Amino acid sequence: MSKPSYYLTTPIYYVTDQPHIGNSYTTIVADTLARYKRQCGYDVRFLTGTDEHGLKVQRAAEEKGVSPRELADSVVARYHSAWKRLDITHDDFIRTTEERHERIVQMIFQKFLDSDDLYLGEYKGWYCVSCEAFLKETEEAEPKCPDCGRQAEWNSEATYFFRLSKYSERLLKLFEERPGFVKPTSRFNEIRSRVAEGLRDLSVTRTTLDWAVPMPFDPAHRAYVWIDALINYISAIGYGSDEERFRQRWPADVHLIGKDILWFHAAIWPCMLMSLGLEPPKLVFAHGWWTHNGQKMSKSKGNFVAPDDVADTYGVDALRYFLLRELPFGQDGDYRDASMHQRYNAELAGDLGNLLFRTLSMIDRYFEGSIPDPSAEPAGPLAEAAATLYDDVDRWMSDLQFSRALDRVWEFIRRANQYVEERKPWQLAKDPAARPRLQATMYHLAEACRILALLIEPAMPNSARSMREQLKLAEDGRPLREALEWGGLRPGTKVRRGEPLFPKKED
Repeated sequence: MSKPSYYLTTPIYYVTDQPHIGNSYTTIVADTLARYKRQCGYDVRFLTGTDEHGLKVQRAAEEKGVSPRELADSVVARYHSAWKRLDITHDDFIRTTEERHERIVQMIFQKFLDSDDLYLGEYKGWYCVSCEAFLKETEEAEPKCPDCGRQAEWNSEATYFFRLSKYSERLLKLFEERPGFVKPTSRFNEIRSRVAEGLRDLSVTRTTLDWAVPMPFDPAHRAYVWIDALINYISAIGYGSDEERFRQRWPADVHLIGKDILWFHAAIWPCMLMSLGLEPPKLVFAHGWWTHNGQKMSKSKGNFVAPDDVADTYGVDALRYFLLRELPFGQDGDYRDASMHQRYNAELAGDLGNLLFRTLSMIDRYFEGSIPDPSAEPAGPLAEAAATLYDDVDRWMSDLQFSRALDRVWEFIRRANQYVEERKPWQLAKDPAARPRLQATMYHLAEACRILALLIEPAMPNSARSMREQLKLAEDGRPLREALEWGGLRPGTKVRRGEPLFPKKED
């Protein structure tokens, strides 16, 4: 029986920027979701990549005295290094300068022209180079971009327009039929209200730059970078080159994006797909932004949070955990050094790490490192606490509420630690008559750790691997629901206690 497909994407990141906490957050979230869906038995395709064309890239390269290609190559190498450090398991990394992508961009523009969704005209208006976006009409003499605050530039040139206005009613109908198309709800309401005001035709080619995909029907014109970029979601999975592979993957299950690019993904992209006769993605999820100690991160303030710095201090898994746990996905968040430190010591070292370490220490001490036989006593309260874990975690993970899923996992961790205090194995060990009760107690604690190794794997893969190694667990190829059934740990297994998963940090 073939596995069901699950296709998820991050935005493709500008090569004028470096890996930072913002794009690392999106990518860690995507990786966590991809890992979880693989655990559940899905055939996952996880796509990320880089956006390498446009005026912004061309100017940045000029300032550095290199070619746009050289600039892109150097930044792409940093992304590859960063994603390897953060344990990102993407299946594909697409670059918009690749032939497999540029050829499809040209094909799609030709289709737009052939279906009369493109027409030649003239564009006059204000343009933000930093955001590669047009500004709404304004009476200001020298307007600034409402998103990034930088000075806009006046632009006047011949251009091909895409008939975006043609799809206004169809897009509103999509919103009516699928109120869950955009999440969170506040973003859905925002985009629906803006579309209800009416869509204007969109300028989609340029004649004033070289670093962009040339149009096959008019070489003087080159693709507007945002139209080029959006096409990556289908060029990477075989549109126009491998139709069988494309049909298996499309529509995407989720586009994960930042809230600043919602308009492009929830308005322009669906209209492009309608023009091509394709279904829209199933979900566009727009998450919030991170500040640092209450302040917006900026290069001028020098307050960017570097993922490498946090990982050097606390470890990659702790960084992943903090970003997923600190706030509900979709909201804005604030990275505070004190919050990171507190979560690390209390939740990772104090709750999870302590549970594993003392469980294996007592198995070493009382049973010479062998998992005892629990058959003398019923499964008990930990098995009861674990019975609804899968359903609860799956509900929150399916809704992309990663913090809630981790909340539920930590409820179980705390229940296991409470169980230690209730059963007091150190006292049972003093009474030979209580040996069967001690055996059951330690088995149940070790089994709880086995279940936790499975549950934390999407968020903290290295820690999960360490837990499996210490518990001497073989890889479990069963879907997660089956793997979480109580009693999977074999009595007699020799465990190997290692160093604490999360050594406490000094204040």
